[in-house]
Amino acid sequence: MTVPDLRALVEGATRILAEAGVQSPRHDATALAAHVLGLDRLELVLPPPVPDGFAEQFAGLVERRRNREPLQHLVGSTGFRYLTLLVEPGVFVPRPETEVVAQVAIDEAARLPEPLVVDLCCGAGGIALSVATEVRAARVVAVDLSPEAVDLTRRNAVAVGADVRVEHGDVADPTLLSELDGTVDVLVANPPYIPPDAEPVDPEVRDHDPDLALYGGGLDGLDVPRAVLRAAARLLVPGGLLVMEHAEVQDAAAREAAAATGAFVDVESRPDLTGRPRMLVARRAAQPHVTDSAP
Repeated sequence: MTVPDLRALVEGATRILAEAGVQSPRHDATALAAHVLGLDRLELVLPPPVPDGFAEQFAGLVERRRNREPLQHLVGSTGFRYLTLLVEPGVFVPRPETEVVAQVAIDEAARLPEPLVVDLCCGAGGIALSVATEVRAARVVAVDLSPEAVDLTRRNAVAVGADVRVEHGDVADPTLLSELDGTVDVLVANPPYIPPDAEPVDPEVRDHDPDLALYGGGLDGLDVPRAVLRAAARLLVPGGLLVMEHAEVQDAAAREAAAATGAFVDVESRPDLTGRPRMLVARRAAQPHVTDSAP
């Protein structure tokens, strides 16, 4: 029996994934083929020969992808800005839209001589490690409530050669990183923010990303983001920058929550790559000058 060439196998997998509703079937089929071949990328203009056992291994991965298992879990990694990050089940998969959030934090850190940057709810570490590798003068601290995320971020830091302090902690803990109170120049976060009644549509997110990284708590999904705001008010230096991702329908509520703390000025929403309002940006107000009023 004649074995189909690589191009034919990828074309067949593309059709299977398209019929299953996968959003980028050709990209995913090609990425799975490259993974089986042990290649970083695969060019089908002059495809390599099909090695023994390839078709069976490739078919197994295509079937798992057809069942909407995330591509990143199948290949074990994903790209985030200039980095390749390890990705594992149980830890939130970094998203391209969060790269814009990271950019705002990087731009702010880059204009400072020795910035201290804190990444809350760090997940796999994409934001923290991007700051650390793109702004070499930065000191970076990353925190997550998930032990699996903390472990993965530490391993990603080693893999990309970044010197980042990674801590297990709860953003709602009023003593979290208390030794850094009032010293942080940039606080950036991609916290969980999905409301409890807004189940994600994509099976890759709904069935595979951990609930801890998705649902923000409270009726509006903003309990954890509000905890980020409280932590930022405590940790940031006067004039320090807060950058926080949120859902596009939460821009007004996020601005109101920031204003309600009384700790921030220049509160604004900024767009993602598609123009949707997806992040809150604000500066820590100057600390009020306290005088001794005793007679």
